[in-house]
Amino acid sequence: MKQIQFITNPCSHFTLREEVEMALRGGCMWVQLRMKDATDEEAEKAALDIQALCKEYHATFIIDDRVELVKKIQADGVHLGKNDMPVSEARKILGEAFIIGGTANTIDDIRNLARQKVDYIGCGPFRYTTTKKNISPLIGLDGYRRLMKQMHDEYIEVPVVAIGGITYDDIADIMQTGVDGIAISGAVINAENPEEEMKRMIEF
Repeated sequence: MKQIQFITNPCSHFTLREEVEMALRGGCMWVQLRMKDATDEEAEKAALDIQALCKEYHATFIIDDRVELVKKIQADGVHLGKNDMPVSEARKILGEAFIIGGTANTIDDIRNLARQKVDYIGCGPFRYTTTKKNISPLIGLDGYRRLMKQMHDEYIEVPVVAIGGITYDDIADIMQTGVDGIAISGAVINAENPEEEMKRMIEF
């Protein structure tokens, strides 16, 4: 599990390729391509482009939601939101060789994903974020501490990645709650120097 994950987000000042390139140059080793509103053709074109970039940097390449595309282009894996295909169904399509991540907001979500043998859990949101629609209740530091303790008490051993409005100043406190990693998007894209901000986050 790479400690810092970068998730693409369409913006006015960079293309998705530029976003990913800056994140990779900054040392990020895990990229998730998220294109919720794109057509299948647009998504495949972008995915092939970004997959090539990730291979160049030896980074893990995950695609949000699009299980069939992951299989078609042999990406490293897929991330499934709460309203996407169930993990168990995606596993039947992809098999064991692909990474499958799932989204959680509560301990019940986590239990459900663990039962389906998910490879990692994106847990959030930490705070309000504009990069995602239909946001779930905020978790905050106390929420992560509580969830990590519940997982420990129930012997649930799945890597947890905190997500949602996280900035550089939050990283130390969030990591102290026991999570395994952090996913970021806007904090890098909107930084004065995205590449340097990514570097700073990785080296915190």
